[in-house]
Amino acid sequence: MAVILDETARVVVQGITGQQGLFHTKRMLAYGTKVVAGVTPSKGGQAIENVPVYNTLAEAVQEQGANVSCLFVPARLAKDAALEAMDAGIKVVVAITEHIPVHDAMEMVDFARRREAVLIGPNTFGIISPGKSKVGIPPDQYFKPGPIGIVARSGTLTYEIVANLTEAGYGQSTVVGMGGDRVVGLSFIDMLQRFEEDPESKAVVLIGEIGGNAEEEAAEYIKDMSKPVIAYIAGKNAPPGKRMGHAGAIIERGRGTFQSKVNALKAAGALVAELPFQVPELLRTLKL
Repeated sequence: MAVILDETARVVVQGITGQQGLFHTKRMLAYGTKVVAGVTPSKGGQAIENVPVYNTLAEAVQEQGANVSCLFVPARLAKDAALEAMDAGIKVVVAITEHIPVHDAMEMVDFARRREAVLIGPNTFGIISPGKSKVGIPPDQYFKPGPIGIVARSGTLTYEIVANLTEAGYGQSTVVGMGGDRVVGLSFIDMLQRFEEDPESKAVVLIGEIGGNAEEEAAEYIKDMSKPVIAYIAGKNAPPGKRMGHAGAIIERGRGTFQSKVNALKAAGALVAELPFQVPELLRTLKL
């Protein structure tokens, strides 16, 4: 069973007329995602790839029944776009945009909680339930349906690990990118709980990185899970105080180190891979 996203999702693309919005709308449509509307203020009335474009989210929801939004909106406008989507009744917002100011992201997360909506990101590759639907930018050729749930902070690491899993015969139920910023909506724990409750997800792969304490918090939840968790943490050789790629991937005041995360996950019972290609090898030991 897919988690959060399935073949019934009706997607609206905010910023559909921009270069990135148009490119990835085509890719989503080609994958079979039901992209039912686009929104770009002042450009309503057009059609992009036979998808009607509206000026507001309220119109897209009312006319097309959109219930999932994907943001390809400049950082300075992303907060207003996300709030508009949730205010119109959208229950899943996928914020691809990076470089969103921290305080804007905090407002987005708070608004999502008050509206009981799911905010994925900011700075996420999105979400894909293989064989059903994808929202965002993941390269779908690497994914195939199966029983492994995946939640990650890093996009490119996810693609590498998923490719290894697929080659080894392990398909995926749902793959979610939390986003690499300091403040994000959906957390590791949120997804671990969903995978724990999903009868078709038999194991979970957690892909983390240095910085913050999200992985240590996840470890506390993993202690009580009935399903096995395989983890990989990036940033083993990162020097303290230097940001490594994502805005949230930085060791400060001795917190968020590679070893602290690995120790916490191992203590919780998770199997921790030292290299990405070892993830399917560890899955084989579970004899699912």
